[in-house]
Amino acid sequence: MQHSQDIVVGYDGSPEASQAVQWAARQAALRECRLHLVHCHLRPLPPEGTQAASIPAGIGQGPSPEIILNEGLALATDTAPGLDVQGSLIYGWPAVHLAKISEGQQMLVLGSRGIGGLIGLLVGSVSLEMAATAPCPVAVIRTMESQPGGAIVVAVDASGSMSALTDACQMAVLTGAPLRVIHVQPQPRGWPARRAPVDGESAEILAAAVARARELTGGTSVEGVLLRNQSTARAILDASRGASLIVMGTKGRGLIKGTIGSTTHTVLHRATEPVLVSRRQ
Repeated sequence: MQHSQDIVVGYDGSPEASQAVQWAARQAALRECRLHLVHCHLRPLPPEGTQAASIPAGIGQGPSPEIILNEGLALATDTAPGLDVQGSLIYGWPAVHLAKISEGQQMLVLGSRGIGGLIGLLVGSVSLEMAATAPCPVAVIRTMESQPGGAIVVAVDASGSMSALTDACQMAVLTGAPLRVIHVQPQPRGWPARRAPVDGESAEILAAAVARARELTGGTSVEGVLLRNQSTARAILDASRGASLIVMGTKGRGLIKGTIGSTTHTVLHRATEPVLVSRRQ
């Protein structure tokens, strides 16, 4: 089925952004939609004839914005030959422009520039801001190789997380990957995880989500997993190792502008797998 909405991907020439472009191109090919590749350059190039001594440090160094944009476009078409790809070169802060461009689109895809260790727990500032504020679902792609044969993992909370569940089901159908629906029951302090009693309400939440997922996916393999842990984020991360994608909702108390829950925030920081934040305007 032809979709009118684009997949938007940000590209800055980094290895992380390259992986985001490849992931986004494969998604656009599966969805039969256009890929809109955007390169945001922070400062315009100096006017022709400007004396070298008057050019601030950093200006004009490295590849030109046009070269970076064309490099990204070539990478996208190499990844998915025949894909309809549009390129845009924009000057200014990426988060501002990406928010406008991605409004009403299928998805925004960005690379993550975490560098490991305690400092590297932080997702790149643009990716984190977009995950918290963008008007469409946001996929954050890690530098590590994803697992093409891994499951699509979606975490559902007491609300049922319908937006996240719907996005996860669509991804499972498109890719043919099995779907793992997980719900984390808070573990009482002092109880070993395997011995904590199963809460009836938690079991009902999971059962309802699994039933809905099976309706949405048809013949796709759907597994329901009830976890018990004092840390919801830790349980999700442990259950998602080797997944091809983790799908998270945004409902919660929120740490960034009140729009992203603390669990999703932690998963974004610590997951080594690609993460899709199921945002809706």
